[in-house]
Amino acid sequence: MPPDCKFVFVTGGVMSGIGKGVVTASLGKLFQFRGFKVSVVKIDPYLNVDPGTLNPIEHGECFITEEVWDFKPVIETDSKFESDEKSYRISEIDQDFGTYCRFLGIEMHPSHNITSGQIYLSTILRERRGKFLGRTVQIIPHCTNMIKERLLSIAKEEDLDVLLIECGGTVGDLESGIFLEAFRQLKLELPKRHTICVHVTLVLYSEAIGQQKSKPSQHSVKMLQSAGIQPDVLVCRSKKALAEDIRNKLSMFSSIPKEAVISNPDLESVYELPILFEQQKLGDLVCEMLDLKAKLVSFSKVNNYSEWLVMVNMFKIDKPVIRIGMPGKYFNISDSYISINDALTHAAAHQGYKAELKMINISEEIDIEEQLHDCDGILLTPGFGVRAVEGMIKCAQYAMENRVPFLGICFGAQLFYVSFCRKYLGLEGANSTEIDPDTPFPVVDMLEEQKNITEKGGTMRLGGQKIIIQKGTKLHAAYEKTEIMERFRHRYHINSNYMEDAEKKGLIVSSRDETGQIINSIELDREDHWMVGTQFHPEFKSRPYKPSKCYMAFIKACIENRYLLRKSTDI
Repeated sequence: MPPDCKFVFVTGGVMSGIGKGVVTASLGKLFQFRGFKVSVVKIDPYLNVDPGTLNPIEHGECFITEEVWDFKPVIETDSKFESDEKSYRISEIDQDFGTYCRFLGIEMHPSHNITSGQIYLSTILRERRGKFLGRTVQIIPHCTNMIKERLLSIAKEEDLDVLLIECGGTVGDLESGIFLEAFRQLKLELPKRHTICVHVTLVLYSEAIGQQKSKPSQHSVKMLQSAGIQPDVLVCRSKKALAEDIRNKLSMFSSIPKEAVISNPDLESVYELPILFEQQKLGDLVCEMLDLKAKLVSFSKVNNYSEWLVMVNMFKIDKPVIRIGMPGKYFNISDSYISINDALTHAAAHQGYKAELKMINISEEIDIEEQLHDCDGILLTPGFGVRAVEGMIKCAQYAMENRVPFLGICFGAQLFYVSFCRKYLGLEGANSTEIDPDTPFPVVDMLEEQKNITEKGGTMRLGGQKIIIQKGTKLHAAYEKTEIMERFRHRYHINSNYMEDAEKKGLIVSSRDETGQIINSIELDREDHWMVGTQFHPEFKSRPYKPSKCYMAFIKACIENRYLLRKSTDI
């Protein structure tokens, strides 16, 4: 372990979903403002090895990393079976990593997402391979030691000044107990002023009496203390700024200095939070707690305070609205498409507009025309499975017939192709074999490399892949390059067997993979209609200070369409 690396443990209380990820990323930003090299680890207490097989409605989106990690549960063993060790491909990680990357401007390795599944699987397989011969294998110390090894290894290998570790869920959850215990042990084992705990809690507002109430937060702190951890900083999530009397009460009953009780109210843009923290002197406070002295460095736009403030103000000022229709299957929670939402927001803000996202939860009964008629553009979302597919295909057809700017992402691109083949090639019943295995026209089919795969976790075409762009296409105009790297997550792809006929009817293959065998994007050959489908996910590389070029081109087309719509209405 590098002797100067400091560790910031971020825990949560009262309820999940209160923004620990944004708090963690904002804390990392405070350290970056002072010239420190930081990174983040996210701990998820569920038993899945990674979130790749979780339902977006339950868990939110999967964030995809550029690199694919071969996770090997059995390591550092004397077992003769080590050469036969099975590995698990991980590129699908928790959605909070998207927040970390967008705030901090760094790329993270998939090993930074630690799940209970990884820890327990590794422990059991190591025991079976003879790693613990003669010993009773227990959660403490064997599982907790493994957690500590993972954290210390990341800090050492990446030569970090500060490693932030966010623990998913809430204090008191049975599943997160081993991770809190590992935190407690590290606080004991590391030198003084090398660790702090930041506890994020919810301060509720009672409408009946018109007051903020501190009691749930007090109980949350007591549960953390019962796990052997005294929080050093309390970040209080609330609708409005923390009332002074509530700050005093939380300070007294939680044994936390008043200046370390931090207000975290609702904000117009999440990117404001580091600025709000600085206004409360949180950056100076945590650096003092960790005995860190600010470094004199040449700042970049990513970690310069004044540049960040300029960027934040760009997202806050009043702007004309651009309305984007987003037909999809997973709108039961807002986090299902969070990277797409942010990519649209970034691209609109950089062109002087505010993106208004119209989430359309597709069902068989929904009136597509009624839902889309007031939209300046349509983004057809990613997804899997049969439910609501016909409605999404009709959305692509609506875009073609009405010349509405359109961007289809992954599944959305595939359904765009299905719609085109039905409408312009006359292939009635054309479909993806994922949706209809018996379709007479499998215009979307499983990748050849996927056909003999039986395991579902980590086996898709994943991670960053080189893309070869065709000159003269809308995609080439967007990127201004013939080679790019973007991220993928799919088993099915556009079937090239039907492409010759499709090209005669006005469809273009705008990019392929290096072999030329896999179609990575398609678009309509119309000068007056921007309609593009990408098998890849450009949203994962969009940043608030550097929007995705694909999304920038889409929003530009939407703005032009908005102008034409308004002009025709005026007439």
